[in-house]
Amino acid sequence: MRRALTYLTVSCAVAAVSLVSPAQAQEKVLKVGYMKNVILEASVDMMDTWAKKNGVKLVRIPMAYSIFQEKVTATLTSGNDQFDVIWHNDDWGQLWAKWMATTDDVKGIDRVAKSPLDAFYREDGKLTVVPAAHTVGTFFYRTDLVKPEEVPTTWQEMVDIGQRLQKEGKVKWGYVGGMAMNSTWFSLWWTMWGNKCDIFMPLWERDNKKLAEAGWKPALTEPCTKEYVEFWWDAMNKWKISPESMTAYTRDEANAIFMAGDAAFTLIDSVHFGDFNNPKKSRIAGNVAMAPQPKGPRGEKPFAWNEIWGWGIPKGVPEDRQKLAKEMLGAMLNDIDGQVKMWNETGGPPPSLDAWARLEKESKDFAMLKHAVFDQNVGTHSAYYFPAWPAVHKAYSDTMIGALKGKREDIPKALEAGMDLIHKAANSGQ
Repeated sequence: MRRALTYLTVSCAVAAVSLVSPAQAQEKVLKVGYMKNVILEASVDMMDTWAKKNGVKLVRIPMAYSIFQEKVTATLTSGNDQFDVIWHNDDWGQLWAKWMATTDDVKGIDRVAKSPLDAFYREDGKLTVVPAAHTVGTFFYRTDLVKPEEVPTTWQEMVDIGQRLQKEGKVKWGYVGGMAMNSTWFSLWWTMWGNKCDIFMPLWERDNKKLAEAGWKPALTEPCTKEYVEFWWDAMNKWKISPESMTAYTRDEANAIFMAGDAAFTLIDSVHFGDFNNPKKSRIAGNVAMAPQPKGPRGEKPFAWNEIWGWGIPKGVPEDRQKLAKEMLGAMLNDIDGQVKMWNETGGPPPSLDAWARLEKESKDFAMLKHAVFDQNVGTHSAYYFPAWPAVHKAYSDTMIGALKGKREDIPKALEAGMDLIHKAANSGQ
């Protein structure tokens, strides 16, 4: 009898165990690799909300920007599954696309802005990104110094107002912005596009086939280029509304000067709005507003760019985890409350157009950003998308900084010399 009961107990235990499938017995885990940043953390927070509700363990793997691309590229090319979801930026969107799973089927992808997705398509036309937040170049001004109706709409007005504020002793500088390599957007490039100019011919073209047909010809000897380079030379050396040492400034140095209250204007990604208004970081908190970018002499209306930070799923991730990751990213896209919270706490423009519609009604700051950027002329993308782009960016930066450090009358000669440098960079590795 005792032996029979023992047999029955063991049999029941085995039967109970057999009812639990391997998938149920194994804990569900998703690993997210990303640049350490408050906006991306806020996006991951939305994923974590879903994960906790659905019995999934979410593992955060934040990394410094300086090592992120190299580390993740090595992971992608090796085909391993170290990350289930990765931060997917437009700077390397097309470089990584062939190693990424498609995201066309993620729930809510039909409710995002379409033009910022251009850099993230595979050759088969499949999308490889889910937007996390928009990153848009935004002109910031001090409301304690400049009234809304006084905000400059042209370069000359920015010079005039900046000089007036300097003479009144209210600021040390009229304008400050990043200019060194990888901070080119915040000085040279916004004025380049605002003067209807670009790096290659045809101007504002981003179709690589058309650019190749044109011979990857740089636009450095075009009159529009000479004009914006001379503007910055004058801003730093003649009008002195910007520090002469700005040629070495990254976005961090420029932001620090603006937040210290030493400048009236700057241009940076809108995602820094939260830092500018954080009293623990900024002396000008509560006195910062956004406006359309001032135009150059050739500009007819304010220019703007609209790109995204996003999330991608490596193709090396097993099918079951890919499916789970898509469910999580879809939940993030449809978490409108979470996206509104992300904007309110970080200044990161949310990915869903449904969140935009709600914020435009609820947030004066978001309505201000929408007017400053999203309602303006988004003429082209803020980068080129081909493998040699990093080399081109470096060649362009070296050329421009060299021209700005020299004599004004030598600028045309420096730009002419840069033509061959940039052309060679564009054709490197091809």
